[in-house]
Amino acid sequence: MSQLGGRCCPILGGGPAVNGPRRAEIHPQSRRQLAHFRSPRLWRAMASREPFKGKATQNQWEKLFLDCTRRYTSDLSIFGKTPVRFFCSISSSRVQDNRFVRHSSEGETELPSYTWPDNQRPRVCILGGGFGGLYTALRLESLVWPDDRKPQVLLVDQSDQFVFKPMLYELLSGEVDDWEIAPSFTDLLKNTSVQFVKDRVKFIRPLDHLNHIEMGELGRSCSGGLVHLESGIIIEYDWLVLALGAEAKLDVVPGSAEYAFPFLTLEDARKVNSKLTTLERQRFGKDSPPIHVAIVGCGYSGVELAATISERLEDRGIIQAINVETTICPNAPPGNREAALRVLQSRKTQLFLGYFVSCIKEVSASEDSVGMTRIGEEMSIDAKNHRNKFILELQPAQRGLESQILEADIVLWTVGCKPVIPHLDPFDQSNTFPLNGRGQAETDETLRVRGHPRIFAIGDSAALRDSSGKLLPATAQVAFQQADFAGWNLWAAINDRPLLPFRFQKLGEMMTLGRNDAAISPSFIESLTLEGPLGHAARKIAYLLRLPTDEHRIKVGISWLTKSVVDSVASLQSTVTKVISGS
Repeated sequence: MSQLGGRCCPILGGGPAVNGPRRAEIHPQSRRQLAHFRSPRLWRAMASREPFKGKATQNQWEKLFLDCTRRYTSDLSIFGKTPVRFFCSISSSRVQDNRFVRHSSEGETELPSYTWPDNQRPRVCILGGGFGGLYTALRLESLVWPDDRKPQVLLVDQSDQFVFKPMLYELLSGEVDDWEIAPSFTDLLKNTSVQFVKDRVKFIRPLDHLNHIEMGELGRSCSGGLVHLESGIIIEYDWLVLALGAEAKLDVVPGSAEYAFPFLTLEDARKVNSKLTTLERQRFGKDSPPIHVAIVGCGYSGVELAATISERLEDRGIIQAINVETTICPNAPPGNREAALRVLQSRKTQLFLGYFVSCIKEVSASEDSVGMTRIGEEMSIDAKNHRNKFILELQPAQRGLESQILEADIVLWTVGCKPVIPHLDPFDQSNTFPLNGRGQAETDETLRVRGHPRIFAIGDSAALRDSSGKLLPATAQVAFQQADFAGWNLWAAINDRPLLPFRFQKLGEMMTLGRNDAAISPSFIESLTLEGPLGHAARKIAYLLRLPTDEHRIKVGISWLTKSVVDSVASLQSTVTKVISGS
């Protein structure tokens, strides 16, 4: 009993807790329960029990104490400011290779853990299967490794498909099919040794910050940490790559989260396409009112959406693009910006520049009020008594502008995104991630997270600056190049070679402006901008070469060539028909 008391006192005092990567907090319901738990009567009652005899004396005493205190501690929380990690809390600890146990009042239960094929070779876990994560895995596969040091690579993503995001707009125009820009990880990795797990990350528990990582036999290091997945599986790794990308930031203005559609993922593109298709069916006919599409944000994503949807809807739609800046694509090369502006103006897209959206409201079927274009002025009563209509309140961001109110059938949100960084073990207070103001992990020049030599961060997850000190943008081009460096630096770290500092090489910028229109400004030829069909063809070729695997490139290339031939024949037939009918 004295041994048990000695082990209990530090925990009751808010001191070090039972070792393990997972512990559940206990919260109080009332002071009465807390007082009863701390009362001498309970302790005297336990002390009066006859001691157990035999080998399992200590374990039986612990079980007795757990059973007696379970009902009093199930809701116990905080003494002062330090969270109490108590006996009925859940914890995990390594007991054998790839095996973990959960300590609870019911005893020890084994937790599911990922089983690596080889316990001797290094283990690399990559979180996120976007441009950064997938291309890092493929880079590791392409490098030449000593037989005993080729790492086992595990890729974890919440989806079972890789998405080539720069071509999501082509889904709305019908230029590409889902399988072309969203192949499954199973197909992409079938000829590699990379393993894939579909799951979400719950939290991670890195151990490299403790500076106790030592090299074992055959160059294999001790564990670099643990990854806990939402399914309950625990992955023990030696090296970790954070490449979880970003998610849309919709909680910016009232109503944006409820009524606006983001356009960041394959699922987002499918929802937008489905909504547009429904509106097209409802407004079919010459006398039907036009479809109003409001696009918040006129960066690259907003402009590409406006150009694509305006071409799709033609005279059946009215596109309203809103931007807080007084110009579109303020960070784009002048050639791209001017080409995009000409296309939008030719398709009668309404630009509301110098405005920000202050509120988005839904117009209900029972609403009696009349819609307004400007505050105090009547507009067409099309928004009245109309379901699934939305009102956007615009406030001027520049002097000399007046507040406005727009109506829309669908609202697309392209403003802002937030990086996805996994949570750390909430009960390991020594673990911290250095994050910048955007929520990205601060890294050194070699892409390693500061303070965590076994963790690399790339893509949207990483905060890295170029040689001029400017923060690198979260674009596919940056993620491509970081994946190449991350793969090489993992090879160097595992083989005890010096790591390379990342150097970003800007190759230029591209944007789609419709089925046969695009703008490309290559960085290696100053002031050159390829527009129209030529720019469109160059963009598709560039992205075809960027697809993940050779096999997928061949399949997609054949598909695109076939579609191009079919479209050319159809266009020729249409031209001939017009000539014959005109003659």
